Amino acid sequence: MPRPNGLARAAVRFKPSAFVGTFVALLLAAAVISGCGLLLQTGVTASVPPARYAGAPVVAAADQQLHTTIGRGEERETLSAPVPDRARLDASLVRAAAGAPGAAQAVGDVSYPVRDPSGTPLTASGWGSTTFTGTRLATGTAPGPGQAVVTTGHGRVGERLTLHTPAGKRAFTVSGVAESAGAGADGLASTGTGPDGAEAPAPAAVWFSDAQALALSGHPRTVDAIAVLPAKGTDPATLAAQVERALHGKAQVHTGDDRSLAEGAALPAAKELLIGLGGSFGGTATLVAVFTAAGTVALSVGQRSREFALLRAIGATPRQLRRSIATESLLVAPLAGALGCLPGLALASWWFGQLKEKGAIPAGVRLDTGPIPFAAAVAAALLTALLAGLAAARRPSRIEPGRALAESQVERRATGRIRTPLGIVALAGGAALTGVAAQASGEAAANTALGVVMLFMLAVALLGPLIARLCATLVGLPLRAAGAAGHLAAANARGNARRLASALTPIVLAMSFASTLVFLHTSTDRATEHQQRAGVVADHVVTAPAGLPADAAARAARAPGVTAAVAVQHTGVLFADGDAGFRSATAQGVSADPTPVLDLDVRTGSLAALRPGTVAVDTNLAAAQDVRTGDRLELRLPDGTRTEPLVVATYARGLGLSEVTLPAAALTGHVTAPYATELLVRGGEPAALAPLGAVTDAAGWSADRSRDRELNAWANTTMAAVLGGFAAVAAVNTLVMTVLDRRRELRTLRLVGTTRRQVLRMIRWESLLVTGAGVALGTGIALATLIPMTNGLTGEGPYIPPLLYGSFAAATVGLGLAATALPARAALR
Repeated sequence: MPRPNGLARAAVRFKPSAFVGTFVALLLAAAVISGCGLLLQTGVTASVPPARYAGAPVVAAADQQLHTTIGRGEERETLSAPVPDRARLDASLVRAAAGAPGAAQAVGDVSYPVRDPSGTPLTASGWGSTTFTGTRLATGTAPGPGQAVVTTGHGRVGERLTLHTPAGKRAFTVSGVAESAGAGADGLASTGTGPDGAEAPAPAAVWFSDAQALALSGHPRTVDAIAVLPAKGTDPATLAAQVERALHGKAQVHTGDDRSLAEGAALPAAKELLIGLGGSFGGTATLVAVFTAAGTVALSVGQRSREFALLRAIGATPRQLRRSIATESLLVAPLAGALGCLPGLALASWWFGQLKEKGAIPAGVRLDTGPIPFAAAVAAALLTALLAGLAAARRPSRIEPGRALAESQVERRATGRIRTPLGIVALAGGAALTGVAAQASGEAAANTALGVVMLFMLAVALLGPLIARLCATLVGLPLRAAGAAGHLAAANARGNARRLASALTPIVLAMSFASTLVFLHTSTDRATEHQQRAGVVADHVVTAPAGLPADAAARAARAPGVTAAVAVQHTGVLFADGDAGFRSATAQGVSADPTPVLDLDVRTGSLAALRPGTVAVDTNLAAAQDVRTGDRLELRLPDGTRTEPLVVATYARGLGLSEVTLPAAALTGHVTAPYATELLVRGGEPAALAPLGAVTDAAGWSADRSRDRELNAWANTTMAAVLGGFAAVAAVNTLVMTVLDRRRELRTLRLVGTTRRQVLRMIRWESLLVTGAGVALGTGIALATLIPMTNGLTGEGPYIPPLLYGSFAAATVGLGLAATALPARAALR
């Protein structure tokens, strides 16, 4: 007989249809793995050319990430998280950097927003920054004390200019006018990209003397970065080493593209997002892809059991069969994996482009298309095909030839001695984890619930034949009332439970993952909206994205009929986390007791006690940090500064409003833009508040905030589409393979007198049985995951929009019917 390699080549050459389903499954798995891998790789290697510091060869700045070490011994691991705003350096380091050998000049750079009386935002800097940004005077002189230089169109030499600065309202004399230029010339960061993709113009600017710019910045003792200019003939790398020695490790020293790291937290945040998508979500997606592809490969090998039995009958040894299957994998899997990298690249490019378009990734970052993710995808496809094929062929290659021939004609009813106990353990583990998640709260419940769906899916895969037989028995009774076609469908389902299970698993997978991701967002979005509508009890909300005047609350309080006015500034803080290193939380700084304008649903303590050195936190966050009213809570302010305020209140509406509430004074000096963006007012008339900003009511404010959540909604929907779409295609692929493998059975039914219509109706009933069971099981797994997760995160049960759920179920059933009807018609033709 031919050698195993010859058997494999002959099988692929003369029976290519037997490998089409396997090829499609491996191709899709490679597409998902390579697409997520490209995002992960980009997150690791991402960099952007410097903008503001393009003209400064060496830049010293604070580390824009916080680091912590968890674990002990060999399990020690250092984890990092970007600061919410910007970490800064002590201004005294400027003199030390200027004294470094080879340094011609060191400039302590600051940049922050200010506003003119009309509300137009301008970017303020020290005049010393012009030495590396290239800005030049068109007319006039450099600014001195009480003076300012403005860009063309914002003033004339000798005019008086009043500006709202972080230090308050100030008046200046215009000493000069500078020509406005792009980011490469004046050093101002671009405002982003326009609708046509072109870079938008830089904002208007104003320059003060270096001492005055620092004094007005709101953080007079710290600078954003130190730009170091080399003396003639000094190499930047040599200068960087000298500056690092001069600063004694108190700052990070950057050259080349790394200088962009000194320009803020945009790049670290983008890297964290890409690593999260490519790593966390990519890991789950990879498991799903490999899991589904392995099931398809096992089905393909199982469908050829009769062929293997005949080979054993004519003298093929078990080793020869295993080698033949391994060779088939080597012939099919690499090609499928390589071709799958093309849609994987398209998926990553589209996803990356959408994130950039939505502002989540800086414009200068490029998708890294290096070879590692493609090689990993091809390797994963090959290993999946090889291991799944060998596992599926283990029994047909080991049993006696006669018994193998008998089993190839009638499905074996017994389940594996290893598979069944493992499935029971996974089922018990999922049930136990559901109970643990139901008892937990906050993120602990969410993190625990994530394992529920994986354990239940593993149980469905391992116990598939038993579950399929149970479903066939339960549904078989009403099916018998559907006539001959229904009777045949019920009998087939009971007698071919393994075949039913192979189609059931990907359907359950598609339904459970898509439902979990999408309905998690609908649930949290609904709870957020409820908390916002119930929490804002102010009559009017004044908003100004560029920032309200510093005296906005005082001016509003003087308006006729106003009984309370509280300015609110939104930002973020960080908390220590034993598993992730740090976790972020939304925060708000309030100018006064927010009780008259905000109903945070206080559970303990009082918001009236808020003053510098105190904090109020959401109950879920308090539970996660194990603190109560009267305890000290360690947190990191927006610039990374460590503080331990006293907890004076806990409240329940942190999801819709903010998880942390601080007095506004606690944020002074720790944020780049120290302006409140919202003013909550009780009483008065909108017309009296209009000069401060856009005036709306609580309902209008809540609607505006819902638009801010669109990125999260899009991200969840995209992930659901990737996972659910992959599983749906895999389910269709499996159903088509199953129907085409039954051509002999269908033709035999026709020979014994069954009409073509009865056969097609039988196939339709079987498809309804498997898709209905899949929808029911997938829904059950999704609910087991969502109920503890949403209760922990929102305090409410899951919200499942009926129309959206119905569309999921209808799409699943529709795909199942189409995937069986079309190949069945072809087989009967």
